[in-house]
Amino acid sequence: MSVLKLPRTLRLDPSDTFVFAHPAEPGEWAVTGSFLFFDVDPTALSAKERAAFRSGFVGVESFGFSTLVVVSEASEAEREAAIAALARHIHDRLGAPDLETARAAAREEIAVAASLCTPPVNTVIAMNRSLEQGALKERFRTLQRRAGPAGADPLHAQARAFTFVETDEEPEEAVDLLGLMAPGQDKGRA
Repeated sequence: MSVLKLPRTLRLDPSDTFVFAHPAEPGEWAVTGSFLFFDVDPTALSAKERAAFRSGFVGVESFGFSTLVVVSEASEAEREAAIAALARHIHDRLGAPDLETARAAAREEIAVAASLCTPPVNTVIAMNRSLEQGALKERFRTLQRRAGPAGADPLHAQARAFTFVETDEEPEEAVDLLGLMAPGQDKGRA
């Protein structure tokens, strides 16, 4: 008997909370969400809507967006709950004529999401969505942790170039970029 697998939203850092107008909660079952962009002109979208168009999976509970999903085992009850949650959104937000029609559409979307989960459990998946010659195109890639050299410091291997820090305070520092230039460099442009 094969194991049922579905994608779950994954938040490795707070960037989704800045990138998307409505981010998904971490750990939600997810679908590609491409149905939200049929008949949409990407050039007419706001910056955050374009980010969702380009790379957003949709969490079935929050109906928010996530940049990454992770392949996860799911029970039949969890799959059915994901279908029900997505069907409610399709009916209430997208205007499906009745819950049975919404449920059929949700079942199809969950099946598509499950078809992405052929890699092993815990594989991270990213998506790129584009409009090419009038058709939506989705490209998926798996992300692997880079293996460091033998004996490498595990904390160093997980170091990031940037760290996001959430605060309600305004920064007190001001940076004078022109003042940082070495003496003798041209500080003006003609």
